[in-house]
Amino acid sequence: MVSQNSRFVMILGLILAVVLTAYAADSRTRLKPGWNLFSPQQDVEIGRESAKQAEMQLPILNDRQAASYIGTLGKQLASHAPGEKYPYQFKIVNDTAINAFALPGGFIYVNRGAIEAADSENQIAGVMAHEIGHVVLRHGTNQVSKAYLAQAPLAILGGVLGSNSIGSVLAQLGVGFGLNSLFLKYSRDAESQADLMGTQILHDSGYDPNGMVEFFEKIQAESKGRAVQFFSDHPNPENRISNIQHEIERVGGAPANARKDSTEFHTTKNLLAGLPAPPKSARGANRPADTRNGKPASPSGRLATFSGNGLQFRYPDNWRQYGEGSATTIAPDGGIANGSLAYGMMIAEFEPDYHGQGRISLDEATDQLLNNLQKSNPNMRVTRNHERTRVGGQAALIAEASNQSPAGGRETDWIVTTMRGDGTMHYFVGVAPQNDFSNYRRPFEDIVDSVRFK
Repeated sequence: MVSQNSRFVMILGLILAVVLTAYAADSRTRLKPGWNLFSPQQDVEIGRESAKQAEMQLPILNDRQAASYIGTLGKQLASHAPGEKYPYQFKIVNDTAINAFALPGGFIYVNRGAIEAADSENQIAGVMAHEIGHVVLRHGTNQVSKAYLAQAPLAILGGVLGSNSIGSVLAQLGVGFGLNSLFLKYSRDAESQADLMGTQILHDSGYDPNGMVEFFEKIQAESKGRAVQFFSDHPNPENRISNIQHEIERVGGAPANARKDSTEFHTTKNLLAGLPAPPKSARGANRPADTRNGKPASPSGRLATFSGNGLQFRYPDNWRQYGEGSATTIAPDGGIANGSLAYGMMIAEFEPDYHGQGRISLDEATDQLLNNLQKSNPNMRVTRNHERTRVGGQAALIAEASNQSPAGGRETDWIVTTMRGDGTMHYFVGVAPQNDFSNYRRPFEDIVDSVRFK
């Protein structure tokens, strides 16, 4: 007869065996978000603003049945995503290119072409799980945070912002919202991490994760001899397929009774096939061409008004405004190259070191600013300095510098400094490549001439 103690030991052993077996069967890759300046709540704020801008450029498909299907599928997958519980939303873009993308905070877009290219529900679920992986791992804001860390002194001549608020960081980097944003420029490492996280999410949602392998195999085969939009926007990691297959093994293979397909998927796919072809402007690309390596449109003669942070000025109405608080950037579309300002102007505050004195002169404060900029920018050379002018009725100085342009070659940095009565220093930096600077000098001067302090 087995004693109670022996029975207890046997039961404990069985439980331990089950736990150890489950652990051995699920040795998934441990993934966590990288370093980030922003909070998860700010991811949502950034994503919402980016989505608003993106949807002004995207042909969103408004078919209720298809939208309901993709939204339900997406939220089902997102419910199994680890970490922060973002307010996920999923929309279909009326574009036949095979593509999808995710914005910070859970704003995810799937092209009609990706759904039509999938052969089964677990394949399109794999695409969506991959995009959810980008959100979970916070790749968009991590990318901006790394750019800030690496380029903060370089972005727009390193304004001393005094805070890491969304507006300040984005203003200093010249980063905007929408489809050409740095939030969507992922590295191959980020793509590989999203593949692994997506595999885990697929498995935990009860899907056969081999659907992700099948979809990538399919579009890789189709990409031979022609570009596929997905790989243009998602750099293809080395050994992508085998890495996903190894992760499937690590999570214990496909779950029992794994889902692979559904009648709802095929109903939706047939519905999309029966809809009119997308507008020609939407076909073949779900976002405008990236103009960062080209020249922006010429500054408009029509003017918009900026008012805030104790001053007001007028600027070309085809330039956008980024940032808030102690730093503001205004730049044309295409004025941002590699996350930094190539064409446009930054307006910011600088706090000089008074060395225990009550006040210092504008000349001394300007020299401090220029010294700080040169320390942060080894390629920067001051070519003109201490030229007298006035800004908003206040004495001001003009300096010029030559620096490395993020668009390639050298740039001219036109720097104007002035001191307020309270000792606050404002500075204005107009930036343009040297061979284009003559076309921008007059707009820069007009902006500064229009300044009124409040």
